Amino acid sequence: MAEKKTATEAKATTAKKAVKADTKVQPRLKALYNNELRAKLKKELGLKNINQVPELKKVIVSSGVGKKREDKRFTETVELTLAKITGQKATSRLAKKSIATFKIRKGMGAPVGYLTTLRNDKMYEFVDRLINIALPHVRDFHGVSRNAFDKQGNYNLGLKEQTVFPEITFEDAAVLHGLEVTFIIKNGSKEGSLKLLELFGMPFEKEVK
Repeated sequence: MAEKKTATEAKATTAKKAVKADTKVQPRLKALYNNELRAKLKKELGLKNINQVPELKKVIVSSGVGKKREDKRFTETVELTLAKITGQKATSRLAKKSIATFKIRKGMGAPVGYLTTLRNDKMYEFVDRLINIALPHVRDFHGVSRNAFDKQGNYNLGLKEQTVFPEITFEDAAVLHGLEVTFIIKNGSKEGSLKLLELFGMPFEKEVK
């Protein structure tokens, strides 16, 4: 009898966990995209199929260490920064090619940079914080460039300092470094990807007429 009760309780616990997972609140931008923006983009871009609508697939947050690759304090700060602002452990990048200026040889042991790749909920949560919290803290900010899209519609955004993120403490800011955020967009084009990011609230610089 006790064994039956234990098995029943285990099933009930599993069911509760499944219900809890199903009722998990979606990140704000993800819900906005699914409930409103997809249909709006389809209409505004004149697309015939909803599956042709631009969609954010992943965001890569990276930082190179260049000449400071042997500076342990600097590289540890970069690695810690990426982990703090993304909520995900950063991975190191080795050189893909030799660069004489930096005395870097292809595949050499010391990392030339660190990165994190965000998908799904973590991706949307990071983008929301980037747009609404971090970018407004950039000094003398006049908007991000409209000309940083590649042919596939992916977008690159560079930041000079990690201190614009609220997760960075005073101690973390003792060593300053820049970072790059790359938006990988499915079904992207310059026009479609620009429209998608604008609807997310990305503060692009004003067009010069």
